[in-house]
Amino acid sequence: SCDASHLCNCSSMGLEFIPPGLTAKITVLNLAHNRIKHIQSQDLQQAVNLKTLLLQSNEISSIDEDSFQSLEKLELLDLSNNSLAHLSPVWFGHLFSLQHLHLQGNSYRDLGQSSPFSRLRNLSSLHLGNPQFSVIRQGNFEGIEFLHKLWIDGSNLSQYEQGSLKSIKEINHMIINLRNSNIFSEIIRDLVHSVTWLEVAEIKLPVEKKSLVQNSTRPFRIQKLTFKEALFTDQSISQTIVSLKEVTSLKELQAINCALEGKGIWNTKEIARSRQSFVETITIIKAVIQNFHLFFDLEGMESQINKLKRLTIASSNVFMVPCNLARNFSSLLYLDFHDNLLANNRLNETICERSWPSLQTLNLSQNSLKSLELTAEYILRLPKLNNLDISQNNFVEIPDECKWPKHLKYLNLSSTQIPKVTACIPESLEVLDVSGNNLKEFGRRLPSLKELYLTRNQLKTLPGAAPFPNLVSLSVRRNKLNSFSKEEFESFRRMELLDASDNNFICSCEFLSFVHHEARLAQVLVGWPDKYVCDSPLAVRGAQVGAVHLSLMECHRSLVVSLICVLVFLVILLLVAVGYKYHVVWYLRMTWAWLQAKRKPKRAPPKDVCYDAFVSYSENDSEWVENTMVQELEQACPPFRLCLHKRDFVPGKWIVDNIIDSIEKSRKTLFVLSEHFVQSEWCKYELDFSHFRLFDENNDAAILILLEPIQSKAIPKRFCKLRKIMNTKTYLEWPLEEEQQQVFWFNLKIALRS
Repeated sequence: SCDASHLCNCSSMGLEFIPPGLTAKITVLNLAHNRIKHIQSQDLQQAVNLKTLLLQSNEISSIDEDSFQSLEKLELLDLSNNSLAHLSPVWFGHLFSLQHLHLQGNSYRDLGQSSPFSRLRNLSSLHLGNPQFSVIRQGNFEGIEFLHKLWIDGSNLSQYEQGSLKSIKEINHMIINLRNSNIFSEIIRDLVHSVTWLEVAEIKLPVEKKSLVQNSTRPFRIQKLTFKEALFTDQSISQTIVSLKEVTSLKELQAINCALEGKGIWNTKEIARSRQSFVETITIIKAVIQNFHLFFDLEGMESQINKLKRLTIASSNVFMVPCNLARNFSSLLYLDFHDNLLANNRLNETICERSWPSLQTLNLSQNSLKSLELTAEYILRLPKLNNLDISQNNFVEIPDECKWPKHLKYLNLSSTQIPKVTACIPESLEVLDVSGNNLKEFGRRLPSLKELYLTRNQLKTLPGAAPFPNLVSLSVRRNKLNSFSKEEFESFRRMELLDASDNNFICSCEFLSFVHHEARLAQVLVGWPDKYVCDSPLAVRGAQVGAVHLSLMECHRSLVVSLICVLVFLVILLLVAVGYKYHVVWYLRMTWAWLQAKRKPKRAPPKDVCYDAFVSYSENDSEWVENTMVQELEQACPPFRLCLHKRDFVPGKWIVDNIIDSIEKSRKTLFVLSEHFVQSEWCKYELDFSHFRLFDENNDAAILILLEPIQSKAIPKRFCKLRKIMNTKTYLEWPLEEEQQQVFWFNLKIALRS
């Protein structure tokens, strides 16, 4: 149950005793919410470095006297909500470092005859008491000189010996539940010199003529007095006001969840005759007044309020302040009437001419105001007003123009249902809150504005920076913002805080590029990076904007498509160029011609044979063919009919068709082979178009004439059939000697006639 920091959490494990084997390494031991009944001497003996021991909510009823003897470094001990029937000073005798001790919620009725805490010189906070706790005796707090916080559950405290708390010289904050009003005054008298802030809960204030500070000498320390869930009557509140005036150090009064049985019929004459009050701040929250609408106007209290500086009356059904009373709050700087029943028809009385003359801050939020125009008209009567909160009123409409106090710097119009922003918003503002109004745009020029809050609206883009040249803080949280650009961000030159969290961001490449490369963004964005999440594209929905990286294709789709199109075009262009250079079109047409030729019979009918031989030769060998071979063969007896492409091809007909037709109409095909022949593309075509028939190994239709010596290895690979035939069949070789030429012609003629 222990982690690396030596914190051992054994809470809620059903333990009935402290587990054995605790060592000096443990610094925090949590044994809360178990069923431990008894703490023995040896249980904690080895845990000498323990600083926090949590034993609350067990069933502890007994502790051996030396159980905590080894815990000299212990700083927090919580024994609350157990079954301890008494407290022994011996338990705490060696806890020299103890700062926080919680003993509330046990069953002891008192603290004993002496002080259980006399050795706890470093104690800072002490929690005591329970529903059975009934007696506080003198000497119970001996040894304690200073406490930051003292909490006593004395809801059933019935006996308090005067001076019991006086031994504590200084208490910053004391909380006491006290139902017995008879001992309230005695406790106050003991505490006015030591406590700074006193909270009293559940008290029903007594009607007591006796002075609260009787026989007490100044100076007093108490500055703040809070009543929680207390019950006042008209008589007790009047006497309390008079009594508290004697506590000259008292500056602040609070009443929270208190009830008043009465109608405000206070003894104003006696209050007025008493000394001047030194209280500067009064806070009343959730005051319950039966028949509050019958409450009197507190006439006669005017002289008692002229020194008051801060007044809060919230959630208390206030619907009006009489004009005469309002005019006497001459020193009031801060007024908070939030969550009440103030309406426009009563606001005219509450803020009448010359009322609240020094007021600087006014909170009228969560009331029943309906007209912003009338509200502004009444508030104009407060010449020194700087800060105004009229949020959560149902204004619905906003006029085109309004007049406000000329020094107004802060205005809160959030959740007021205004549909737009007009010139009704004063140009003097430094802080404006129009959150929660479903605004779709914001264009009001506010040259002095430093903070703008536009949370929970319908904005799709950041507002322009030009109307707010001095803007330092902007909140557009929970709008319909999809993104914002570098230009928009940098246009706010003085921006220090931008809260654009909880929007549905479209994580486009432009937006992500800006986010990843803008170093200042992390310093300015509030909630970055946790609260900035992508809504689209779907693949990254729910991911943090700062962690998303899109691919090149996703980021530059149009560019990639354009590049692909250009690349395809270039490839096509290249293929066309290559095809043009290497006659690919001819090859394609040749292939088509092959397919057609293969469907034809291998030999043309005898009636269609027109030539004895089709002559395939290179143009470079034309002189020999035309002047030598043609004359020799066509002038022979009988003459041979030869087909020459120059002479016999049909004009206008596709050359491939001419070649195929000529080969088919000739009994033989003469190939005049030379170096020029194997380099000629046309000869290659003629050879290719005829090889499937002429170069069949069992076919003798081809006659090869070797015009000049060439090696078969020197023949290009594209003439694969020619190379094969030359290696397997006999060919005629043109001799250079004249005497052998006659033999050549003789053999050629025999081959043509065969």
